[in-house]
Order: sequence, then structure tokens, then C-alpha cells
Amino acid sequence: MKACFMGLGYIGLPTAIIAAKNGVQVVGVDINPKVVEMTNQGKLHIIEPGMEEMLQEVVKAGSLKAATVPEVSDAYFMVVPTPFKGNHEPDISYVESATRAVLPLLKEGDLYVIESTSPVGTTDKMKDLIFSERPELIDNIYIAYCPERVLPGNVIYELVHNDRVIGGINDESTDKAIAFYSQFVHGTLHSTNSKTAEMCKLTENSSRDVQIAFANELSLICDKAGINVWELINLANKHPRVNILQPGCGVGGHCIAVDPYFITAEFPMESKIISQAREINNYKSFWCAEKVQSEMLKFELEHHYKPCVAMMGLAFKPNIDDLRESPAKYIVTKVMQSCNNANILVVEPNVKEHNVFKLTDYRDAYEKADIIVFLTAHEPFRALECREDKVILDFCGIFKK
Repeated sequence: MKACFMGLGYIGLPTAIIAAKNGVQVVGVDINPKVVEMTNQGKLHIIEPGMEEMLQEVVKAGSLKAATVPEVSDAYFMVVPTPFKGNHEPDISYVESATRAVLPLLKEGDLYVIESTSPVGTTDKMKDLIFSERPELIDNIYIAYCPERVLPGNVIYELVHNDRVIGGINDESTDKAIAFYSQFVHGTLHSTNSKTAEMCKLTENSSRDVQIAFANELSLICDKAGINVWELINLANKHPRVNILQPGCGVGGHCIAVDPYFITAEFPMESKIISQAREINNYKSFWCAEKVQSEMLKFELEHHYKPCVAMMGLAFKPNIDDLRESPAKYIVTKVMQSCNNANILVVEPNVKEHNVFKLTDYRDAYEKADIIVFLTAHEPFRALECREDKVILDFCGIFKK
């Protein structure tokens, strides 16, 4: 079998590699020539432990190659971004563009699968597009939706061992997709219809957003009440039926920070809690930025000079290089824009260079700065000593003090 993966990003590339390692002949397609070049050289353009060795193995074996245009295959997978527009309206134009790119190549018996997180009804829309352009394919190809469920940093294990939800436009499509994924997924493959599968993905991430919003709101309350939120949550979680998550400086990434809007945009009257959770998590980032600015002003008034501030972390979660929708990046940007001529050191140990921020080594920044702002709980930060001579704003629980 030959499979074509449209998109070689944080999900598309690892899935293509895993499929190739399990006997599938794979062509991975990306519009970025640099990504294509690096992939064909066996170089990983993302951070994912253990993945580069697997990439080199499948490239050397000839079971995976990258290209800028799709090739005739037996199965096609849409693994492209689905961002939202300025008004938080879902944007499925990338999915449509990828679909149109493979439209001329589709033939009888082929499998077409959307993996991209999508608003409810997207699979049906792409089905209608395919059949309107290629009516001879009606009832002759298989169309399904199968969202990913992986955690960056543990993708190799989770792509193989996590359960998957697979929803086809009909039972035959579901079965065809299950047959493909069973080649490398050891977790249970749960069958449903495409709309339920689409909503399942959105529901999972919206649920997480609501849970994080509770923790973030609790952190705001505790700050005002003079209570250590980390200690409070630890004690509350001693209850056998309570499991409160850890607060942070907001919510980022292309899933939890985005997917709830796919529900609220289509069901605005019904999604009250989901909508409120988004507002709380967005506000937490604004609150953190205000807190940093206030501490800088307080320091200047007390010491009569502007402080050196270390902003520790840009990624949206620990130990990765992914800055998409990152609340940490938003906070750093907001603080820098509001404080002219401020001495601000930006730290992100998982990124070599950034086109906007000049990056500083975390040890140097910690030593030089008067105010330390922990935004992302990267593992190297935990080795730093909590010093009395530093003003520390710990928004992610590095010291939990």
C-alpha cells in the first residue's frame, strides 16, 4: 500500500514515519521546500525524542520520501493546520486546499482521511467537494475522519498505543480506515460516524480547557487571598474524587487553545461553560503580563533604577519547541511593548534562534536578572536554586512557592 500524507508538521511527519516503519510506502507532502529537503536528508525539523533516528531509518530504506506535490497513492491523509480567523471563526481552507491537490489523483477504491482537527461537518463538506468535482467516485471511494490524540514529547509511544476514534461517512469507509490504522496502532480503534468523531476531538480538548480554566481561576483567587495555590491544590487533591490540574500563565498550542472555538462559533448559545473557560484562560495571560509590569514598576520605585527581567520560556508547554498560540510568547511581547528601554532577557532553551526575540541562555539570564518570571516549566529551570536576592514571579510552579 502507498499512502500520501498532506502536511509534515507536528502530527503529519511522525504519523508518516510510523506508517513507513510498519510497511507502508509513504510520500509526505509539504508546501515548505525546506521541510521537504530536511526530511529527505533524514533531519527532523521538529523536536521529538527518538523520532529522528526513525526518520533516518525509513528514508534510508526508501519507504518514506518527501515532496512538494502529492503522488498517486492508495490512501490520502489530510494533516494540515486548521487555524481560526480573527473573529475566532474556524478556517478549513488548508484542508480544502490539500483536498483539491489530491482530487485529480483519486481513483476507485482509494481511502481519504482527514486527521486535522476540524469543525463538525468538515468531512461531509470535503465529501461533497470531492463528489461534485469527481462524480464518478460516488460510492467508489472511502472517506473518514480520524483525529490524533498525542502529547508532544511522547508522540512515538502515543501514536502506537493510544486508542483512536474513527468515523466514516458510511460503515464501509469506517472499516477501510480501521484496516489502515490497524497496521501500526496497538490501541483500540473505536468506530463511529464522521460527525461524532469530529465532535469527539473538540470535546476532548474543550474539556481540558475547562479543567485548566478552573485551576487558573483558582490561582487568581488565591493570589488575592494570599494563599499558596500550589499547596492548596495539593491538599485538595488528597480528596479521593478531586483531581485539580496545575495552573499556568494561560493555555497555548494548536489544540486546547483553538479547538473550543470550533464549538463556540457554531453553537454560541449552547456553549456557555466552554466559552467562559476560553475567556478565563485568555485573561490569565493578560493578568500575568500586568503582574510583571507592576513588579517592574515597584522595583524601580524601591531601587531607583530599572530592573533586568528574565522571561523564562516561550513554548506553550514544557520541554518542547512549539510556540503556537503560546501564552508565554504573548506575555513577553506585551511586557516588552509596554516598557520602553526595559532590560528584558528572553529565554527559550528548546529554540536555537527566533526571528523576533534575541534569546539568552537560561543560566546567564537567571544570574543577571533582578526579576525572574517563570512562564514555562521547562525541566532545566527546575535545577535552578531559589534565591533570596531575586524577585521571582512563578506562574508555572517551578518552585511552587
